Amino acid sequence: MHAAPFTPDYDVIIAGCGPTGAMLAAELQLHDVRVLVLDKETEPTSFVRIVGLHIRSLELLAMRGLLDRVAERGRRRPAGAYFAAIDKPAPADVDSAHAYLLGIPQPVIVQLLEEHAIALGAQVRHGATVTACEQDDDGVTVELADGERLRTRYLVGCDGGRSTVRGLLGVGFPGEPSRTETLMGELEVGVPAEEVAARVAEIRETDQRFFVGPAGVGVYRVIIPAVGVGDRTKPPTIEDFRQHLRAVAGTDFGVHSPRWLSRFGDATRLAERYRVGRVLLAGDAAHIHPPIGGQGLNLGVQDAFNLGWKLAAQIQGWAPEPLLDTYQAERRPVAEDVLDNTRAQMALSSAEPGARAARRLLSELMDFDVVNRHLLEKITAIGVRYDFGPGPDLLGRRMRDIDVKSGRLYDLLHRGRGLLLDRSERLTVGGWSERIDYCGDSSAMLDVPCVLLRPDGHVAWIGDDQQDLNEHLVRWFGKPSN
Repeated sequence: MHAAPFTPDYDVIIAGCGPTGAMLAAELQLHDVRVLVLDKETEPTSFVRIVGLHIRSLELLAMRGLLDRVAERGRRRPAGAYFAAIDKPAPADVDSAHAYLLGIPQPVIVQLLEEHAIALGAQVRHGATVTACEQDDDGVTVELADGERLRTRYLVGCDGGRSTVRGLLGVGFPGEPSRTETLMGELEVGVPAEEVAARVAEIRETDQRFFVGPAGVGVYRVIIPAVGVGDRTKPPTIEDFRQHLRAVAGTDFGVHSPRWLSRFGDATRLAERYRVGRVLLAGDAAHIHPPIGGQGLNLGVQDAFNLGWKLAAQIQGWAPEPLLDTYQAERRPVAEDVLDNTRAQMALSSAEPGARAARRLLSELMDFDVVNRHLLEKITAIGVRYDFGPGPDLLGRRMRDIDVKSGRLYDLLHRGRGLLLDRSERLTVGGWSERIDYCGDSSAMLDVPCVLLRPDGHVAWIGDDQQDLNEHLVRWFGKPSN
């Protein structure tokens, strides 16, 4: 396949319209980037899986004015009992205005994010499959299954764990293949609740991977370890659940009327690179891991938030030279940490005596607030700190939502721009006013004089000196426009 002369049809083509691809499209469209999203599926998935949005993802949705719309379609659950499902409440005073878990059907969150992207101007094509791509100095030629060829400045693979884009790039995906499988779903049961609870309690004394418990009125969440590894491209049947329930529990509890059924393995893999020239990877195309702790969808959405404004800056021509490379530098270590904590959680869920002993020990340690808090911040991603160099602990961390004189801080980030929050009320964003908003507020609940926030809500600078601020504005937002 030979590259055609550069006449771009789009600024960015995104392969995959799951949560990561849809969120990335919306983030790019906030900056008037011409986006086309291609998704091989012609219609939504036939099974409905409930996913959990953790604290950091809820914060990001709030930053773009989406949280109320999403929350009304989900179900709030208390924060806590995230790490290896060890039953501990969340620490007191979690540092977030959104300290809960939001359970929501995955097709619903995908639909809401896709609608958001389209409303901002993104184009979405379903039933369109990327089969080839070739890049040159100016852009990327993308070929579809029907033979159509499109030109774009950048291509982003958000096309899942079996990513075609990653394969076309030849990027390695090292890690461990699935060695076990777990069935998960929501169903009704045909026996008394007391009988279910007693049998489950007995089994969980030795096997933490097994669970049957209430998930709403008349509905039970069912999680069953399965022998062997099945075809995860196909959802399991209710007969699969009955068979494995009988094998593990000696009864199928009379399960019937499934709400959704799914299966997952414990494969754990991380892409060697997130970027090859003008082609990038995000979400499951860059990392896969067991769903224990419910971090996968959240990790992908957070990838999109990190990448969107940087790629837009590159396309608009004001990005500092290394800015786009900070996407991999910042997000790949976060994924490495998620892979490690899911490995640890899976090990702690084993029925082996050593793993059970380690689980009991960790449960004791989690009675210490500092341990419990650390693990919750790890799972929910509010503990992420990017390396921006030496400085106060807040530097590189996400800024929590606080009251400001105009309302709430996150309300000032809806446009996807940077923000200078200035308690001194004497600094200025000067020639960067087209990229950064300003809020002077001497009453803001900050322990520092002023903070510069990136569009993803991370603190890029702390101080009160204009010259020092200007140097950091150049670092993150390029040369002033005037």
